[in-house]
Amino acid sequence: EVVSVRESGWKNYWIRGVLSIAMISGFFLIIYMGPVTLILVMSVQIKCFQEIITIGYRVYHSYDLPWFRTLSWYFLICVNYFFYGETVADYFGALVQREEPLQFLARYHRFISFALYLAGFCMFVLSLVKKHYRLQFYMFAWTHVTLLIVVTQSHLVIQNLFEGMIWFIVPISIVICNDIMAYLFGFFFGRTPLIKLSPKKTWEGFIGGFFSTVVFGFILAYLLSQFQYFVCPVGFNSETNRFIVECEPSDIFVMQEYTLPTVLQNALRWKTVNLYPFQIHSISLSSFASLIGPFGGFFASGFKRAFKIKDFASTIPGHGGIMDRFDCQYLMATFTHVYIASFIRGPNPSKVLQQLMMLQPEQQLGIFHTLHSHLRQRGMLPPAAAAQA
Repeated sequence: EVVSVRESGWKNYWIRGVLSIAMISGFFLIIYMGPVTLILVMSVQIKCFQEIITIGYRVYHSYDLPWFRTLSWYFLICVNYFFYGETVADYFGALVQREEPLQFLARYHRFISFALYLAGFCMFVLSLVKKHYRLQFYMFAWTHVTLLIVVTQSHLVIQNLFEGMIWFIVPISIVICNDIMAYLFGFFFGRTPLIKLSPKKTWEGFIGGFFSTVVFGFILAYLLSQFQYFVCPVGFNSETNRFIVECEPSDIFVMQEYTLPTVLQNALRWKTVNLYPFQIHSISLSSFASLIGPFGGFFASGFKRAFKIKDFASTIPGHGGIMDRFDCQYLMATFTHVYIASFIRGPNPSKVLQQLMMLQPEQQLGIFHTLHSHLRQRGMLPPAAAAQA
């Protein structure tokens, strides 16, 4: 019996190991595919939604509720229509201006989205059945919380992707690194339990994972910051109808010289060090992935314990469902989006230009004259340009 248990354990590790390698290989394929990965983000989002909704159906025995299965997926379509419509309007302005049907959809996008949601809301009210009111409202709330967790955060992943592939690759990679290194440190050195929700997690794994992830993120940031393909915002060329990743790298991806603190100067015998500013930002991202990111996994563990299930699904043998692999990734994506908006992103000239191109000619001319007068008053226009104007 002991031998059979040991063989079963090794078989489980073998399955997990092979599939881990397959998933990492798939991740490199995603990087090679470039911006087309937003199709994959959409697929992962749908699968995560399906796994969580299915748990709701099973827990509340709600398979027989009228229209509810259909309404759950209808709300998913509505929310995706809203978020992806916003993305199209933001990043594909030139394409929208060229196609008349898209102009109409872009102009009234939020009204159409709200009307679609109202239709679903009315359908839900009409589907209420006596003796099932409480159960139906349970599932209505379950659906909306699932949409908030999955769809909203998937949209933030796409927003990060458009800021540059590096904002997509680094956050995902450091969460994977932290997961692996925390497991290895816990396996070899773990003695002290970390949290009751996850009995296998240890302080040794948590601390070892933190330092390993910071070092990994720092090195990965250095490697990726050297290539335009990773650091340039993703754009769309309306003439070729293709994504483009070309730009003059921003300051955070240009090598800078930094003076080290006196303590480090004495210890390392170096006065200055050359770094990409993004490497410093990577320390913040890695610290979040190591210290706060795991709480996404703890939350998922608590959720599964609450409903007495081992995994969200059995999609990936040895690993559970897709949601089991992305419980920390969604939290990381949200932090990355907030971090970019708070500390990185400045005014985007291309977006401003897109909005200007959507105005009427007389409005554009008025803005031109206002801008011209402002620049001339600040002495930023040469005399020749001022005379010609």
